[in-house]
Amino acid sequence: MSSAPEFCVFLVGTDVLADRALHRHLRRQYALHCLSRAADVAKLMREHTPDVLVCEQQLEDGRGVDLLQQMRVEHPHTVRVLALQSARREEMVRAINDAAVYQVVSLPFEPEQLALLLQRALESRELSRIHRYLSRELKFADAVIRQENDSMTRALQETYHFDKLVFVSDKMAAICNTARKAAATDLPVLLTGETGTGKELLAKAIHLFSQRHKQLFLAQNCGAIAEELLLSELFGHKRGAFSGAISDRLGLFVAADNGTVFLDEISDISPAVQVSLLRFLQDGEVKPIGSDRTKQTNLRIIAASNRPIQQLVDEGRFRRDLYYRLKGFEIAIPPLRERPEDIPVLTDYLIKKYCEVFNRKIPGVASQAQQKLRSYAFPGNVRELENEIRRTVATVENGEFITVQHLSAEIARARPRADHAQQAAVDLNGQTLKERVEQLEMALVRAALERHQWNHTRAADELGLSRVGLSNKLKRYGIDRQDEAEAA
Repeated sequence: MSSAPEFCVFLVGTDVLADRALHRHLRRQYALHCLSRAADVAKLMREHTPDVLVCEQQLEDGRGVDLLQQMRVEHPHTVRVLALQSARREEMVRAINDAAVYQVVSLPFEPEQLALLLQRALESRELSRIHRYLSRELKFADAVIRQENDSMTRALQETYHFDKLVFVSDKMAAICNTARKAAATDLPVLLTGETGTGKELLAKAIHLFSQRHKQLFLAQNCGAIAEELLLSELFGHKRGAFSGAISDRLGLFVAADNGTVFLDEISDISPAVQVSLLRFLQDGEVKPIGSDRTKQTNLRIIAASNRPIQQLVDEGRFRRDLYYRLKGFEIAIPPLRERPEDIPVLTDYLIKKYCEVFNRKIPGVASQAQQKLRSYAFPGNVRELENEIRRTVATVENGEFITVQHLSAEIARARPRADHAQQAAVDLNGQTLKERVEQLEMALVRAALERHQWNHTRAADELGLSRVGLSNKLKRYGIDRQDEAEAA
C-alpha cells in the first residue's frame, strides 16, 4: 500500500490552474493544491502549510510578489517560487529582493521542468536545515569551551561542582569521581537513574572533561520515535531510500565524528536498532539507509536509561551483548530523595540562576520552607526542584525571602522524614515485641507512602507488597491520607 505524499505544494495562478497535465504529473509525488487567488491561499493555510509555493505574478486579486513577501514573514520555511510571463531582469531582481524567492521561472513550463525544480528546492531546504543545526551546535560548543577552559582545572579540584552539577552529598561526589575517570578514557558510558536526575548534564560534563571536548556533543532521545526515523537520525539515509527521503541526510554518527553522541532512553530502542547499534559499536562503521557504502567514524557513545537495563536483559527485552558493549562504565545516579543534603545547595544555585533570568533579588529561603523542601520526596527529582524554584522566584516580591506560603501545595504539606534508626531502637519502651514490630511496620508504611505522594502502587513496590497487601496494612493500622492532612 503506497503512503500519502509527505510534502505539500501550492500552485497559485490562472495558467497553472488550467494545466491538467502538470497537475497529474505533480500529484504522483506531492499533496497538490491548485488555487487562483491570494485570498484562497490564506484560507487554505488554516489547514495546510505548504512546503513549496509556486505563484504567478498576475493573480485575480493582486500581485504574486506581494503574496510571496507575506509568506516570507509568516512562513519563512516555505520555499517560494515566482512564475513570470516574461522573466525580465528588472522584475527578477525586484522579486528576489522583495520576497527572497528561491527561483524565478518563465511561463509556460513543462511538467518535468517544474518537478525537477521542486525536487531541487526541497533538497536545498533540507541542506539548509542541516547547516543551521550543525552551526547552532558548533556555536554552542565553542561558547561552552571558551567559558570552561579557564575554570576547567579549578572545577576538577572543587568538591561541590562537576560542570553544571551541584552537590554536597558523598553519593554524588563518588559518582562524579567515577565520571572524571570515565572522561579520561574513550570507553562507552551507561548512565542509569530516574527521570530528572541529571543524566544529560552528567553526559555533557563527561564530554567537556574528555579529550574530545573541542568536538561536537550531539544528543538524541530514542524514546517514542519510529524505528525507521531513529535509524535515519543516527545513521543517515540516501535519497530515495524510503518514502519521503527526497534528499541525502547526514546522520548524527557522521556529524559528530571525533566527538560524543548521547543516546537518551536507550532502553526503548527496538530489536532492529539494537542490532545496528551493536554492529556500529563493534567496528565503528556507519552505513546510511539505502547506501551500499560504509564510512569509518571515531566517536564516543554515552547512553542513558531511566529503567534498569540489567532487568530488561534478564527479561529478554534488551540484547546482553549490546548491554556489555554500552557499559564500559556504568554509573547509577541516585534520586534526589536519597540525597536530601543536596537540596539546600541546589536550591541556592537555582535561586541565583533564576534571579538573573527574571532580574529579581531574592535573599534566600526561610528555614521552615527549607525544611519543607528537604522533607519532600521530589518524584521528579532535580527537574521538579528546578521547576519549583523557577516558579517561586518569578512570583516572590523583590527582597522577600521564600517562605512556606510561596511553595506549591504538595511541598508545603511535606512532613519531616522519619528517622528509622531511632524508631528501630533496641529498647522496647515498655512495649511487647509484637507491639514494637507493629509500630515500626506502621512507621515504615507511612514513610513509604509519603515518599511517593501516597501513590499506592509505588509504595507497595518499595515495601515488597502487593496493592492488596498494602491496602490491608492501611486498614489494620488505620492509616488514611485525609487524617494525615488534617494532622498537618
